[in-house]
Amino acid sequence: MDTITSLDQMVEHICELKINRKIAVTVAEDENTIGALIEAQERGFATPILIGDKHKIKDVLIEENAKPKHFQIIDVQDHLAAAKLAVKMVHDGKADVLMKGLISTDKFLRAVLDKEKGLLPKKGIMSYVCALDLPQYDKLLFVSDTAVLPYPDLSEKIAMVKYTIQMTKKFGIENPKIALIGASEKVNDKFHYSTDYTQICKMVDRGQIPKCTIDGPLDVFLACDIESVRIKGVPTPINGEADALIFPSLESANSFYKGLMLFGGGELAGLIQGTIKPVIVMSRSESQKSKFYCIALSCLMA
Repeated sequence: MDTITSLDQMVEHICELKINRKIAVTVAEDENTIGALIEAQERGFATPILIGDKHKIKDVLIEENAKPKHFQIIDVQDHLAAAKLAVKMVHDGKADVLMKGLISTDKFLRAVLDKEKGLLPKKGIMSYVCALDLPQYDKLLFVSDTAVLPYPDLSEKIAMVKYTIQMTKKFGIENPKIALIGASEKVNDKFHYSTDYTQICKMVDRGQIPKCTIDGPLDVFLACDIESVRIKGVPTPINGEADALIFPSLESANSFYKGLMLFGGGELAGLIQGTIKPVIVMSRSESQKSKFYCIALSCLMA
């Protein structure tokens, strides 16, 4: 397949595949979530299952010029109970994707991480990978971890790399260029992540991590700007053409992507990885367009 270089291309690719996934939505009563789901249903790749206050859900559907009778609505007033039901539906194979609606993240993840009925396998590592569509970059830029792991240790960074490779392959990138991001390109024992990066690069060389081109630590300029590589004279196989960035902490990754969204006109599609089925977790304030892209990505990855 041809490499997908934008989120709109991703949507077209999904439509061409003629897939349709059932999306179990927890507390599905906010405008942006329902608006995104309506569009996904109209494009033919998603069938929403709306769980929450049925009266509020119907009101929002009507406001969005949609007919409630065309949607499956399950009336559950309590937020945690709604999350548990949605997780159970995905766990039991009655839905393909779990999506967070107008519910706090802690309640939502409590249901996802339930040891008996949740979606994370035993000893599994949950992480977050997103694809950024940026006006100033000529392809999609994948970033991890922006939402789940505060300070990932070595095993968690390895999982982040593996999940990123899995996702980029769905976009036709067979040998992704992955930059391990730090404040500089120098390994420094004071920055423990840089020594983790050295081990990860060695694991790739030995075939312990799936095929990719990886290097780090690198700063964002060396990762994403060819001219900076020339000026600084730092030899790196990434050569300013990174497909993906792995950050050393949630704070750094989260600030990076939010800055690009706010000031750089970016859009994103992201998912929790490591669960048995895709899980969409977005801020309640995210745009309808980004939520639509997340739904499309979940259908691609399911």
